Amino acid sequence: MRILIWLVIMLFPFGASADQRPSVDKVHETAAQLFSEMPKLEPVPMIEGHCGADDQVHDRIAYCTSSNTILLSDAGRPSDVAAYEMAHLLGHAVQVRHGVADIALREIRARPSEEVKLRGWVTRQVACIAGFLYAQAGGSAFEIKAHYREEPLTRSYWGRNPLSLGPRVSIGISARQEWFDIGLKGDLAACAPGEFGSELLLEALIPTQ
Repeated sequence: MRILIWLVIMLFPFGASADQRPSVDKVHETAAQLFSEMPKLEPVPMIEGHCGADDQVHDRIAYCTSSNTILLSDAGRPSDVAAYEMAHLLGHAVQVRHGVADIALREIRARPSEEVKLRGWVTRQVACIAGFLYAQAGGSAFEIKAHYREEPLTRSYWGRNPLSLGPRVSIGISARQEWFDIGLKGDLAACAPGEFGSELLLEALIPTQ
């Protein structure tokens, strides 16, 4: 019995969670090591007032594509979800800086009746890239429902200036979790929902030593 208790303490010291959560800075640094042209990180007291953001824009973190900058508020950095949200925004940055967003916008303009479906695929791929980056930064499982009462990141939180007009997309927590978990397994090639393949992602990935 004593041996069993000792093993539990060694594996899970002081009641620590089995899930490893990277820091928000580690996620940002990891993305910069894996992909070129990643946005610089700009700490700000609050998101509102930057890159055309009003009080309807996400108040913890936002990606301004006009300046290729991720804005992180004073309230955002210590948040339990900071690393997850950083990974998600960097997923958008990978798409924007490496051609996927251009393809998506072209298809949305050509097929306006299918915009919801197309944006849903884009968001699923972002969630998958986020999982990949989260894992590469040393993170393990992240249970979205454990941290959010409602689906996260459905308000404006990325786009060109003004951020207040950024896209708003809902795919449901289950879909976000599904595609985040796919990316978490470490295979970027699997981040290919619907018509959006992973070829451009793989081409942009910097080979590791």
